[in-house]
Amino acid sequence: MKILKLIPAFLFFAVVISAFKIVQQKEEGFKPMFDGKTLKGWDGDPKYWRVENGEIIGEVTPETILKRNTFLIWQGGKPADFELKVSYRISAKGNSGVNYRSEVIDSLPYAMKGYQQDIDGKDKYNLGYPRYSGQNYEERGRQFLALRGQRTVIENGKPRVVDSTGTQQELLKSINYDGWNELHIIAKGNKLQHYLNGKLMSEVVDNDEANRKMSGMIGVQVHVGPPMKVEYKDFRIKILK
Repeated sequence: MKILKLIPAFLFFAVVISAFKIVQQKEEGFKPMFDGKTLKGWDGDPKYWRVENGEIIGEVTPETILKRNTFLIWQGGKPADFELKVSYRISAKGNSGVNYRSEVIDSLPYAMKGYQQDIDGKDKYNLGYPRYSGQNYEERGRQFLALRGQRTVIENGKPRVVDSTGTQQELLKSINYDGWNELHIIAKGNKLQHYLNGKLMSEVVDNDEANRKMSGMIGVQVHVGPPMKVEYKDFRIKILK
């Protein structure tokens, strides 16, 4: 009798797994960036990065407080035009992000400079509400290129708001601060789009030829500040022709 009771549950999970595989197959052209078991193909400080339960985990503890941001850097190339998708979950006080079209700073350990799709936890320090998730922030560069809800054009190093993707508070409702979210970046030419859970959070058209980057490295970040934890899984990329 106990065996019979287990069969429906087993069949349920088999159906879920099959459905997941079908969804993955429909994402034509996407290739995995993470094997789900090791950090092979990535480079970062093992004090802050590890693999656990099929996830890349970045964690800062009271014993490992950072003096500067540190990154786990993908070694798979310097893509130009691409789509990147990854699921993430972040602690309440967390601050992280996915860097792309970025440079590695050789004079500092595991430091990057470049575009970043920012993410933060629901108790982001003492600001009262999460401000940064979905925005385009240039690490060690021109800084805030487009806040959540903004479409901007950048010329001579300065962003100009030309349109809206929605209000910050309305877009905030589509982010799950207590569970998993899907982050999606589309970089094509000088247009950079950041999505969370299917919603366009920000868009940048970078006409600043002196400062923009059209290709570069990809990495994920843990940020200076209080102890935090961020989890990433299902990293995948599609190179656009």
